[in-house]
Amino acid sequence: MSGQDEGWLCAGPRWSASGPALVWRHPRHGERLSPLPPDRPLAFTTGDVRRCVGVRRGGRHTSCPTGAVIPPSAVSAQCPECARLDRAHSVAADTIADDPRPYDLYLAWFAPGLIKVGITAAERQGVRLLEQAALSSALLARGPLMAARRAEAVLGAALAVPDRFPYAAKRAARHPVPTRELRTSELARLHDRAPALLPESLTARPFSPEHHDAVFHLDRIRPGQAVVELGPGRTVAGRVTAVAGPDVYLDAADGRPLLLDARRLAGWPLTAADPSAPTTATARPETAGPQDALF
Repeated sequence: MSGQDEGWLCAGPRWSASGPALVWRHPRHGERLSPLPPDRPLAFTTGDVRRCVGVRRGGRHTSCPTGAVIPPSAVSAQCPECARLDRAHSVAADTIADDPRPYDLYLAWFAPGLIKVGITAAERQGVRLLEQAALSSALLARGPLMAARRAEAVLGAALAVPDRFPYAAKRAARHPVPTRELRTSELARLHDRAPALLPESLTARPFSPEHHDAVFHLDRIRPGQAVVELGPGRTVAGRVTAVAGPDVYLDAADGRPLLLDARRLAGWPLTAADPSAPTTATARPETAGPQDALF
């Protein structure tokens, strides 16, 4: 990780077709990315305070008008006002019903028995599944936004799939990762039931499961990760082993396997540290904390 100029703030993780990266923003210089490939050194020290990252919509960023302070343990790096503004212009809130883009309706597999139905813009080419850390997925249908949204609600109820579940269950399923045969079987069972529930305005897709083991580098995850808890003036140093959704797996300089939720990096000013430096941030055994309780 290279040093960051004064004024650059981390804005958290972002996935693209090219893989995962950390996002940096500057009030004058805009935005830049730091890719997170396996074996890349990742070493930093947090600044004195974590602040709201504002709102990003349509590729444009609006800074938080008050520069609100965000608690170090919060998953979201938005203050309540910016979070409300963000949601007011989101697909989830049904406030952009006139979006002309085609949308994909999908099944996402996270752990045995934990599958959800969701929608994403077709132009994103499945990146939403990587952001959510779905281990496997299957496309159900494609069509207009509001038809996809209605079908999402109908299928969620008819197939009895939850839209929220313990986040720790997602992490636990990554090591050892369940077989592709199991994941394919569970996805196929629900996919077979979906066509009869779809509106005519959606075009059903044949069953073709995708598995994201290689993209996440799941074979590199070691057991016994300690979850990093950030605070002011704390150092984290190591090398990237794997990235699944927002979770960055690291081998610390002292050999410990660490798990860093990159969402909690958002809002911190970070300065470069020596990759061989000791990690001074608290690292606790993996359990579901209060903010991690639900998907």
